[in-house]
Amino acid sequence: MAPRLFSAYVVVDWSAAAKPSTGPDSVWIGVLKRDARFRMHFESHNPPTRAAAEKLLAGVLDDLKKRGERALVGFDFPLGFPRGFASALNLAGDAPWQAVWTQIDRMVKDKADNTNNRFGVGAEINRRLTGGPFPFWGCPPKDTLTTLQPKRSRPHGPDDLPEFRHADLAAKGAASIWKLYYNGSVGGQAILGIPAVRRLKAARGEAVRVWPFETGYRALSAADLDGVEVVVAEVYPSLIKVQPAAGEVKDLAQVRAAAEHFARLDEAGKLGAAFAPGKDTPPDTVVDAEREEGWILGA
Repeated sequence: MAPRLFSAYVVVDWSAAAKPSTGPDSVWIGVLKRDARFRMHFESHNPPTRAAAEKLLAGVLDDLKKRGERALVGFDFPLGFPRGFASALNLAGDAPWQAVWTQIDRMVKDKADNTNNRFGVGAEINRRLTGGPFPFWGCPPKDTLTTLQPKRSRPHGPDDLPEFRHADLAAKGAASIWKLYYNGSVGGQAILGIPAVRRLKAARGEAVRVWPFETGYRALSAADLDGVEVVVAEVYPSLIKVQPAAGEVKDLAQVRAAAEHFARLDEAGKLGAAFAPGKDTPPDTVVDAEREEGWILGA
């Protein structure tokens, strides 16, 4: 059997909340790692702000590094935008995903108390792309602008950027990144989450590899990860069926179930293959995933 790729599994349920919050629909971090007796042990954290979450995650990864353990870190928001986004914004750079990360990071202002400008970022990108309230949509009425409306202004046409990434369609039920507000608004989470992942990578350099952008969209082996401390991937916990325990917050149940799911695959020698496309995946889909869109692990 193939050796384990990881010894710890961290799943982060992000939040775009505009003020500190805990409980449902806030940030949850699930960590499945070995205890002092080398048994797998799960712990959860529910920091009230994204800044606190970032600090906590850094501490978890520092501890794992000291122990010489490699971690899979899954974030539950898109790490890339639909194909053509970087080009439509005239972003320079060899790798479209990297150019987009840099641009989003420049635009986002996310304060320690969770106050943030995600609606302003969406409105400004809309202005640059179309001059109107498209493709981003969704905001409280008080944040309405000529370039951002509470409701979707029109459907996507053949000449527009795609509404969904290839991975969103493969995952069945994944929301569009263009949706910035209301339930399932992964757009706001991505705008505020990508800068946090970018900082995580900047702090640790080549020891952090972002799948599939930096690893390739292909099966991974232990040899591929030599010298790597962290593999970052996009996850979609809703793909894994879970029944919360009595009184357990659904978000906590989902990060726990996702961490345990990846650990089981790894134990069985099957996780490496999960980083590869399905055998019927068209070659251009693989290229889009590697260059710009990213993919959802397990979709």
